[in-house]
Amino acid sequence: MPALIPAMRRSAAWLCAALALAGSLHAQTPPPAPDASVVASAAPYKLRIVGGLAGINQYTRQEEPFWSKELRRLSNGRFEAEIVPFDRAGVPGTEMLRLLQLGVVPFGTTLMSSLTAQFPEYTAPDLAGLNPDIATLKSTLAAFRPYLEKSLRDQFGVEMLAVYVYPAQVVYCKKPLRGLADLSGRRIRVSSSTQADFVGALGGVAVLTGFAQIVPSLTAGNTECAITGTMSGNTLGLHTLTSHMHALPVTWGLALFGVNRAAWESLPPDLRALLRHELPRLEAAIWQESERETSDGMACNRGSNDCVGGRKGSMVLVPVSAQDERSRREILETTVLPRWVQRCGARCAQVWNQTIGPVRALVATPAK
Repeated sequence: MPALIPAMRRSAAWLCAALALAGSLHAQTPPPAPDASVVASAAPYKLRIVGGLAGINQYTRQEEPFWSKELRRLSNGRFEAEIVPFDRAGVPGTEMLRLLQLGVVPFGTTLMSSLTAQFPEYTAPDLAGLNPDIATLKSTLAAFRPYLEKSLRDQFGVEMLAVYVYPAQVVYCKKPLRGLADLSGRRIRVSSSTQADFVGALGGVAVLTGFAQIVPSLTAGNTECAITGTMSGNTLGLHTLTSHMHALPVTWGLALFGVNRAAWESLPPDLRALLRHELPRLEAAIWQESERETSDGMACNRGSNDCVGGRKGSMVLVPVSAQDERSRREILETTVLPRWVQRCGARCAQVWNQTIGPVRALVATPAK
């Protein structure tokens, strides 16, 4: 029994947080039908949304304005929404899918990487080394998306409405870097198991560190390098703390935006139609923003005159060499994919071989 006490406490704490969140993010239930004489003055139908990462341009420039302003404009004042970033919503991202399933959160966003421990199959489209450019990422996701939509609907009662992406996650280092092989022996900040697999295969030491701890860790010497976004790294000031940045996207950062199916079906039909029409446009705008920021972050970090949205540094941008590309492919095939299958199981190997495998010409072998 004593061994169960910490788990019971965590469950109790999670339940309290979920109940508190339910009070502020309760599923949208229409009020009783008003008298016909006052319909014209009725308040707008309001949604409550848990969005993406706070402070990131994909949220501040795209998501937040869409929900807080555009929805009302597009519906001529009939519908509106409030949105809060998921990292300020008071519940761990690892619980978001479960909260959507329960209906505690009607509309919510979660990073795919946060699902690694509980639902590793959903991390398949963004394995480390899988997508060396955004065009490849788009085709990978397109192959996986039908399975993802069906699985979320059938297993969790969640309707997937969009998939967002963050800028490329690349390697920043404090010491000179000529290629991926030079990462051997270095302590490198990672944010996921798949990044750790990639770093380990290069001979580096993976250090799992939260985004907010990147700078303190580098400053204290606990890490020598860090994997993070090209522009988010600039925002953190890594262009002043590190000297070299490798151009290879190790991963990107995908996020699911979904809705509890019962909450979705309770919405007015014209609101559902409006969201089905407009959310693909929001998704496309976020992908365009991420592609721009990937390039702009690199330009700013190296001090190019092309820098637009960040602060100019004087970093050395290390291009992807032919050897780096061979290493990326080899590590993906021999380490990253097999370890993902090992964590995920035989069913995941089957799903991979039916979706992503054919478009990437890469077969997953079930773990023995």
